[in-house]
Amino acid sequence: MAILILFACIITLVLLIAWARVNTFLAFLLVSVMAALLLGMPLSHIPQAVNKGLGDTLGSLAVIIVLGAMLGKLVAHSGAAQKIATVLKNTFGYKYVTWAMSLTGFIVGIPLFYNVGFVLLIPIIFSVAYSYKLPLVYVGLPMLASLSVMHGFVPPHPSPMALVSQFHADLAKTFVYGIIVAIPAIIIAGPIFANTLKSMKSNPTIILQADQLTDEELPGIGNSIISSLLPVLIIGGATLLARIFSDNVGVKTIVGFISEPAIAMILTICIATYTLGIWTGKRIATIMGIYAEAVKDVAMILLIIGSAGVLKQIFVETGVSTQMASILQQFSLPPLLLAWLITAILRLSLGSATIAGLTAAGIVYPLMGPNGPEPNLMVLAVGAGSLFCSHVNDTSFWLFKEYFGLSMKQTFLSWSLMETLVSVIGLIGVLILSAVLG
Repeated sequence: MAILILFACIITLVLLIAWARVNTFLAFLLVSVMAALLLGMPLSHIPQAVNKGLGDTLGSLAVIIVLGAMLGKLVAHSGAAQKIATVLKNTFGYKYVTWAMSLTGFIVGIPLFYNVGFVLLIPIIFSVAYSYKLPLVYVGLPMLASLSVMHGFVPPHPSPMALVSQFHADLAKTFVYGIIVAIPAIIIAGPIFANTLKSMKSNPTIILQADQLTDEELPGIGNSIISSLLPVLIIGGATLLARIFSDNVGVKTIVGFISEPAIAMILTICIATYTLGIWTGKRIATIMGIYAEAVKDVAMILLIIGSAGVLKQIFVETGVSTQMASILQQFSLPPLLLAWLITAILRLSLGSATIAGLTAAGIVYPLMGPNGPEPNLMVLAVGAGSLFCSHVNDTSFWLFKEYFGLSMKQTFLSWSLMETLVSVIGLIGVLILSAVLG
């Protein structure tokens, strides 16, 4: 009976979000309370479970996600992303322009959230396509494939960060594994797949020319790349130093402190505020205004992540997670494949990659345990499943269709197929990594 209630709650959640268009945060809360009541949780325990689920989930994430959004916004406003795109375009030239676009999306996709990255980079895509007289889809899809992959696989993006927390994974390992899985997915679903779409004609109604800063206003390429990748450099460098000086307790304590994601992000913002802000001539008030806008951008994302944690907490406290574990373990499918499959089904139903991933986490969480799959790979399996086959219930589908001026059929053959490739290749990469790691 408890399992039937769980499935009824998931179906209700899908209907509330996809059909009734209820705000996702409210939908999660309503379904969480409904689940608690139906599963027999005492009334006095429900508020405590709600508070614990929300607090435990956001406690380790809020600082990282908010500071990550601030960094991404600063990278955009300072012209660092424009500088990276321009240098890579000029370096690779006409013949390898799709590879330049993929690499641009890969680099700026680490600090930039997908929607921010799309809005920022779409004028660059138009500018490159017009200057080289190349098809828009051929030029743009590789860059957007990179953005999508980074959004789904790699911390500090909201969904991977939340999954790292839920599955108690190691952030540094997840990042490294995520990059390993991301690279082949980007190459195949980006430049290689784009070659098959070179003849696809588009008729954009929105004619965009890049609203570019002058060369004098742009930061240097070294400053742009280092500032954009600073969280990665800080955490990676501190982790490396901890291993080198493993016998030195003092050094190990300091670098261990610095490698904590929240501390690394605080240091990053302090440094980037100077390197991409004050050093480039921006006033502190202007920079703080950019940061305020960034917080508004992620406010609802934080609430959704927190409310997904509430639903998971209800499932755990009522014991339905334990029952679900025994059922899932009866399937002959490997846990990583099963996690991917459940997430992919939710992605098809819900549309949002973030929501699909967070919902799936609550369902597949019982698979974790002493003999369960590697937590870092479970994050990536769910991340890969959350990107599966974007279609009409995903806002990114419509963004791509309208900006690029495509028909529904063309959008399915380009955008939806690209997302499916990314998801499947990501799963294959995760399974190979699992076999290699033993």
